[in-house]
Amino acid sequence: MSEQPQPKTIGILKSPNDPRVCLLPKEVKRLTGELKLTVLFEPGLGSSLEIDDKDYVEAGANGASKESILKNSDTIVSISHTFSEVEMKGGCCFIGFFNPLFHDTKFETYKNNNATVYSLDLLPRTTLAQSMDVLSSMASLAGYRAVIKATEIYNGVFPMFTTAAGTLTPVKVLVLGAGVAGLQAIATARRLGAVVEAFDVRKSAGEEVRSLGATFIEVAGYTESENAGGYAVAQSDEYLQRQKELIHNHIRTANIVISTANIPGKKAPLLVETRSVEAMKPGSIIIDLAAEQGGNCELSKNKEVVKHHGVTIVGNSNLSAEIPAAASQLLSNNYFSFLKYKQKNENNNDDPLLTASCILKKGEWSHPHFTKTLQPA
Repeated sequence: MSEQPQPKTIGILKSPNDPRVCLLPKEVKRLTGELKLTVLFEPGLGSSLEIDDKDYVEAGANGASKESILKNSDTIVSISHTFSEVEMKGGCCFIGFFNPLFHDTKFETYKNNNATVYSLDLLPRTTLAQSMDVLSSMASLAGYRAVIKATEIYNGVFPMFTTAAGTLTPVKVLVLGAGVAGLQAIATARRLGAVVEAFDVRKSAGEEVRSLGATFIEVAGYTESENAGGYAVAQSDEYLQRQKELIHNHIRTANIVISTANIPGKKAPLLVETRSVEAMKPGSIIIDLAAEQGGNCELSKNKEVVKHHGVTIVGNSNLSAEIPAAASQLLSNNYFSFLKYKQKNENNNDDPLLTASCILKKGEWSHPHFTKTLQPA
């Protein structure tokens, strides 16, 4: 009688300085029961969410030190693991989301240790990948949180108030970029009673913006690409100049600006110039969700709050981490869906989702971005 293959081991690591958890006990129970995987977890994994270690044990997982997890796991999952030269199991696979197209130099250590790395933010935005789409999950929460954060900072009210003492006019919100984050920001601001305008270079975004009750700002002459995966693409200098002037004129009258525009692997487009900030009323707010990639606002600093001419500029590309319970619930589903899909399709070398999200395969660059830019000639 042939020996039964040993079950694969999944190790779950805590993510330093990030309260989100990539796999919750509910999905761990599915890993151990439905997928028949052995699961190790780092003690304290769910402490930021008040989840006790015993909940993971009851789900079928075993607590283990970080060192033990790295030495004994076939696959390591985390939010954004940073690998340092420590002993690990040969051929180990790392799964997280790393924004690798913009931070493409941090994978040399993984490469030198013959690791395989999947970054879930590289998954194509297709119907097949929807259940694994960490970008959409986190962007939706970030758009919501951006508006809530603005309400905490802003010194006025969002809806119109009519009282015996007079009428307070509604706040005016300008959203730059009408992707997942932008649309959620629009919807949240509208629910709070704000007057909302939105700009996006993609003409196709206009219908969605209007359906949420916002005014769509459009610049003629935009170039679109069917292969952009729903993102904006680089534009001509002439178009960019017209765009800057139009946005400047709308920023001057806005109380709150929420900017979300990004281009994968490139510096975020500059949409809010210093002159525009200085033209805003004192007490106005800018929430820049593109700060990690340089920011849409010229004065943004990632993970910092800057004040300029009475305007508060919040640079934060990771606002979903400020609502970690909601973020973890979505991420846990995303990660489980990917692990289930990977288990079913990992022997297919041409699988569209696995090949698109794989950066390294056993120490060799596999994603086109890396084979073109980092592979020796």
